[in-house]
Amino acid sequence: MKTSTLTGIILTLVIQLFLVQTSPAARIKDIAKINGVRSNQLIGYGLVTGLSGTGDDMKNSLFTLQSINNMMMRNGITLNATQISNIKIKNVAAVMVTADLPPFAKPGSTIDVEVSSIGDAKSLAGGTLIMTPLKGIDHQVYAIAQGALTIGAFSFGGKTAKVQKNHPTAGRIANGALIENTVPFAIGENGTITYQLENADFTTADHMSKAINAAFGPQTALPVDSGTVKITIPKAFQSKVVDFIAGIESLNVETDSIARVVVDERTGTIVMGKDVKLSTVAVSHGNLSLVINETPAVIQPNPLLNAPPLVTPPQTTTTSVEEGGQLTVLNMPKGVSLGDIANALNSIGATPRDLIAIFQAIKASGAMQGELIVL
Repeated sequence: MKTSTLTGIILTLVIQLFLVQTSPAARIKDIAKINGVRSNQLIGYGLVTGLSGTGDDMKNSLFTLQSINNMMMRNGITLNATQISNIKIKNVAAVMVTADLPPFAKPGSTIDVEVSSIGDAKSLAGGTLIMTPLKGIDHQVYAIAQGALTIGAFSFGGKTAKVQKNHPTAGRIANGALIENTVPFAIGENGTITYQLENADFTTADHMSKAINAAFGPQTALPVDSGTVKITIPKAFQSKVVDFIAGIESLNVETDSIARVVVDERTGTIVMGKDVKLSTVAVSHGNLSLVINETPAVIQPNPLLNAPPLVTPPQTTTTSVEEGGQLTVLNMPKGVSLGDIANALNSIGATPRDLIAIFQAIKASGAMQGELIVL
């Protein structure tokens, strides 16, 4: 069996994960966020005009027809029921507009918006979004969106043939919404700040607290649980909260995590943590044969020197064979890592999918000291 270049690269990267013996250090700003400092989602309903005959069909999208009538009434144009029913314009489309309101955004600043069709419009290319209020979960208006759409797609053709690239019924307006209201938030209220870890872990929370206390004095930080660290603002920084936060977020912390293996059967992707270990286990998989042994090396001195034998560190040897039509057994010594298995199987051309099947079987047997996640 020949190993493809892609498979070799994938397995090589997997094996290299086990070469790192120490946990990486990361900045606090990269592993934790201040509780309450977050973005808020906004949504609005609007109309896109100026389409070249690719808008909603007024017979099928009645809500678009009603929206056009309401817009005309607000601009002083009144139509009777017969006139409304006879409207057959195709250059308007009903859309939903979404955006994220960042923390500490102030009135007058702008944000990007996403626009997507909710009717049967063929394309939004060349369209302009009419003034659309964007509301939060509390139904309050926080921004107003308007402007020309950027689609990044096209769609054209006739009854028998059609050419399309990407999705022409969704677009974006850079800086398309003007913020009118903001979400109030006070940093350091009651003299404390609470950090929330992105990945909850007791060891990481403890390391983070010790790093902060070493920099700003004892009792400054206290880990509440595996995902929360409560910080008391020192008196010297009561009036300089931003400087205090900047100092905290620049500190390096040694992170830790649970021993975990993540596999994706659809793509053959495998990601393994360095701390995953195996108990003594025997594995058989098809016609793949693999044996990993450790042999102590003993050097015999010259017999005339009357010196004791010299024992060097054990030498690990890996032997891999592929035998057609034969089921063989994989004997593993206690404490071997999954990286050793990946390295040996890579030498005989095993694919990532072979590794996934082996890892799942090892986990089911209870021999894997770690968590296996299958996507």
